Amino acid sequence: MKMFCDQCQETTRNEACLSVGICGKDEEVSDLQDLLVHVTKGIAYWADKAGSDPESDRFIAQALFFTITNVNFDADRHVEMIKAAVKVRDRLRGKAGAPAGNHPDAATVEIPAKYGRMLVLAEAVSPLTEKNEDIRSLKQLVTYGAKGAAAYAEHALVLGADGGAVMAGIRAALVATLDPNATVDSLLGATMALGNTCVAAMALLDGANTGRYGNPAITTVSTALKGGPAIVMSGHDLKDLEELLDQTAGTGVSVYTHSEMLPAHAYPFFKKYSHLAGHFGTAWHAQRQEFPNFHGVIIHNTNCIQEPTPAYQNRMYTTGLVGWPGVHHIANNADGSRDFSGAIDHAKALGDIGTRTGHDLTIGFAHNQVLALADKVVDAVKAGAIKKFVVMAGCDGRHPERNYFTDMAKALPNDAVILTAGCAKYRYNDLNLGDIGGIPRVLDAGQCNDCYSLAAIALALKDVFQLSDINDLPLDFAIGWYEQKAVCVLLALLALGVKGVRLGPTLPAFLSPNVVNVLVNTFDVKGITTVEQDLEAIMGTAATA
Repeated sequence: MKMFCDQCQETTRNEACLSVGICGKDEEVSDLQDLLVHVTKGIAYWADKAGSDPESDRFIAQALFFTITNVNFDADRHVEMIKAAVKVRDRLRGKAGAPAGNHPDAATVEIPAKYGRMLVLAEAVSPLTEKNEDIRSLKQLVTYGAKGAAAYAEHALVLGADGGAVMAGIRAALVATLDPNATVDSLLGATMALGNTCVAAMALLDGANTGRYGNPAITTVSTALKGGPAIVMSGHDLKDLEELLDQTAGTGVSVYTHSEMLPAHAYPFFKKYSHLAGHFGTAWHAQRQEFPNFHGVIIHNTNCIQEPTPAYQNRMYTTGLVGWPGVHHIANNADGSRDFSGAIDHAKALGDIGTRTGHDLTIGFAHNQVLALADKVVDAVKAGAIKKFVVMAGCDGRHPERNYFTDMAKALPNDAVILTAGCAKYRYNDLNLGDIGGIPRVLDAGQCNDCYSLAAIALALKDVFQLSDINDLPLDFAIGWYEQKAVCVLLALLALGVKGVRLGPTLPAFLSPNVVNVLVNTFDVKGITTVEQDLEAIMGTAATA
């Protein structure tokens, strides 16, 4: 059986990658990821019978995050993770009394020690072993949504959050996919339950970030390079940035953010670091073109890594779950912290990165900041100055049809405000779209990790306008999706009752026609069409506050 991977938006022909992933992973890594997810579902199964514990929950979160698109491409580390998963699973199985009886394969399968035999076993747990297209589609939807929720949970757990309730929901979702008698109805129920878990996961991370770093505030960030030795950090992990800034203080090494690390500048906590010098680059998919032009050290701390080019591979480092063969990796200390001294010394040795002019980006419109402007926003809506809020959030990618989001931003009339979060904003955040009575027409709430802010803003506005239904707001959603955190965001929106979400540039390949019909009929989920058609639908149905 060949590789079969359909979990991201760029999958071949919007069907599946069958030999080498568009992301760059090969057949062996893909198979090992299937096996790791399979055994992780076995951990969830025994955890619910033996009683979960923080160690097993943390491993589930990390194992699922490990298999998200563009996190880890190192086969050796996948083998290590699979062996660790078996130990966690079998510990819980023993805790449950190792009961006899019929248990799912994921809960009992023996993992061969030899690599070749492990790969043979991995082929036996491919998604294609489920022959019913609709059942397979829903199992994948649940699995991919659980991966996204686990990623959010892991970010929060790193900061010491109590993720017990969220992890219980993730475990339940995984166990539902193991049911040999699962039906379309039972898996739809599991999907809706997971949507509530996704909301809780996003709220958990929001609370963990703001609890440690404060509420983001409106901030202007420069994209200029100031010279001297420097490190740029890409990814999503704020704790890594905190530790790097602590360790570079007083060394003469400046630190820049890249891609989804941009929102860090808006948190009050990070403003104390004078050597947090600015922001470099745009979305994750442009790194192979942009990083050769940054002549310092590059650190990648979570998903969205691409195969590095020879121009910068020897000065790239990864941390945590991230990995690429041949790239320096900074392992965790016993207490979970990371020692960046090697990367810092490397930056010093590389010397002056040179200067470059840039422009300013305005960020910091998370829910606390936007709601502080609520009166101004409400007055603008009532006066007719703002006629529509359009949520254009989520992921960016290489697909040419993603120009839709740039063109939509340009085409929206001056009485429309864009709410955004995630790297989708790089399609339009450097456009000069102006403001409405001092309210910027692009309100950037932060990372894809911060999409909770968009839901919180919508729910708060519903209450302000005394509406009974969130769908009565002058609010439309045009979401760009790429990987499994975006699946989590979609399920969260559906759980909150949001209808009419436009998803693009394509609908997920793992959704069968029948499952798409369920989502269309129940939630009015739709694909993007043309800017002209969608603009007419969005602005032609604006509600009156």
